[in-house]
Amino acid sequence: MIIASNFKMNHTRRSTKAFLKKLKEVKTNHTIRVFPPATSLFEFDIVGAQNGYPAVNGSFTGEIGLEQIQEFNIDKILIGHSERRNILGEKQEFIAKKFEFYKNENFEITYCIGEPLEIRQKGIDEVIKYLKNELVGIDMNYDKLIIAYEPVWAIGTGVSATIKEIEETHNKLREFIQAPLLYGGSVKLDNISEICEIENVDGVLIGTASWQVENFVRMINQVKG
Repeated sequence: MIIASNFKMNHTRRSTKAFLKKLKEVKTNHTIRVFPPATSLFEFDIVGAQNGYPAVNGSFTGEIGLEQIQEFNIDKILIGHSERRNILGEKQEFIAKKFEFYKNENFEITYCIGEPLEIRQKGIDEVIKYLKNELVGIDMNYDKLIIAYEPVWAIGTGVSATIKEIEETHNKLREFIQAPLLYGGSVKLDNISEICEIENVDGVLIGTASWQVENFVRMINQVKG
């Protein structure tokens, strides 16, 4: 299983260092990933960047590029998160450009897709149609691709998709996606085990519930395998 923590705009350099120090003590067979803010990147094999501009460096105020990411020997990145799509206005064309750039740099890419509530309410066929549009321009055969399915209506709301919804969606996605499939969206200590036992769920991408390292460790240990 892949168990990943997305810090979003949380944690400082000091608290991230303490978080990672505690994680070093954890013995697990699972693949662990941590995505801290850009100001809290460390040279550690489980750390990835939350974002990256598709350039080595340049005049892109406020962005972080390949040069800054590789300073920490980081070769993992999160691309396509719904908060960057919906809050920061990233369009699919630009997201695909990011993907292609970091694919060419041989990064492990955790690529996020997810539908809003109004699409979910129209049924599974509309959900899959919407998710396929978020995969336009993405090389689905890239061998370092991980797909994270995160329904937008379940992110940070405390409301996870039901087990039936997760199972149905992941089964449909598996029909055309061979990469590992993570579920994200209000994953918590009391539902992580059940979610990770669903067919075609290869792990989880966790937000709020993972920001306290003790809780994240408990979640890691709760997942079988």
